[in-house]
Amino acid sequence: SHSFSRPQGLVMVVTGGSGFLGSHLVQVLLEAEPELRELRILDLNPDPAAVPERSRVRLFRGDVGDLAALGAVLGGADVVFHSASLVDVWGNCSAEAMARVNVLGTKNVIRGCRAGGVPVLIYTSSMEVVGPNTRGDPFVRGDEQTPYPTRHSEPYPLSKAQAERLVLEANGSTISGGGRLVTVSLRPTGIFGERHPLLELFYRRGRGLGGVVPRTLPQNAEHGRVYAGNVAWMHVLAARAARSRPDSVGGEFFFCTDCSPCDFNILLLGPAGLHFGGPRLPKSLLGLLARLNGALREVLGFLGARFAPLLNPYTWAVASTPFTVRSHKARSRLGYRPLFSWEEARDRTVAWVRQLGGA
Repeated sequence: SHSFSRPQGLVMVVTGGSGFLGSHLVQVLLEAEPELRELRILDLNPDPAAVPERSRVRLFRGDVGDLAALGAVLGGADVVFHSASLVDVWGNCSAEAMARVNVLGTKNVIRGCRAGGVPVLIYTSSMEVVGPNTRGDPFVRGDEQTPYPTRHSEPYPLSKAQAERLVLEANGSTISGGGRLVTVSLRPTGIFGERHPLLELFYRRGRGLGGVVPRTLPQNAEHGRVYAGNVAWMHVLAARAARSRPDSVGGEFFFCTDCSPCDFNILLLGPAGLHFGGPRLPKSLLGLLARLNGALREVLGFLGARFAPLLNPYTWAVASTPFTVRSHKARSRLGYRPLFSWEEARDRTVAWVRQLGGA
């Protein structure tokens, strides 16, 4: 009779598991979740080389926008981590593409969880669902109760806010087999770490400029940072809490940060051989350039051409607005403490950046 009993251990799914954050989540699950029996990774381009061990891993090539393809991946899983997302605040992608992946894709994952009898869904949201707004209103060491005049001017934060609302509203809905779905959403601040595309871009541009990175950020710009490994760890803790005490976390969102300093670019790129030099451009001039780039992007977009500068009104607001959070709620409800210290996070990231340039 025992041959038909369910195998011990948990089946977990990571959507976007070969992406930046998804690959860190895969790594932490394999190393730090003793109950893990099988890990299914869904990605547009699954990368076997990014998986530290293959014995418990199954790779699936697929798109969250395709509901039919999700059935085989999600069916019978115990936990789904939905990290697949189209991240673009520069104008490379259309608003329609963003909505298809981030909103429709999330709707499909929720449907797939309910049809496949999945009891727990953990969503990777973003602090950008709160702000900053392009007015530059500050948010300093705020928590989940701190009011903020949110105004979405870009498709990416809007799509993440819409997706998060869908996830939290799905909490308590019936799943196949008669149970209830428990949903949790995590809102990390600016994530950094190995394989971060923007950090790689900054590094390569700095190398192209002879090892000098222009000083563009205002001196008082305090923007919260968090190491990807610690964001991944909070996902693991959220899943454990959702399974063991669903009433205390179901339908809730949590801010996610750690002890990383705000001027992390200097602290990460400096040891990799770059230095910040040249005159610091006035804040008013940078703000003007951002607005000009934004206007040019609109005009060229109207004419059918795509212009995606790094500096635009929204990215300038993100870079120049004091925006920091506290993770007290995650600490008390999820038992969150950073898994990696700032020193470990820095050393791991610097080693990766150095390897990019063969330094």
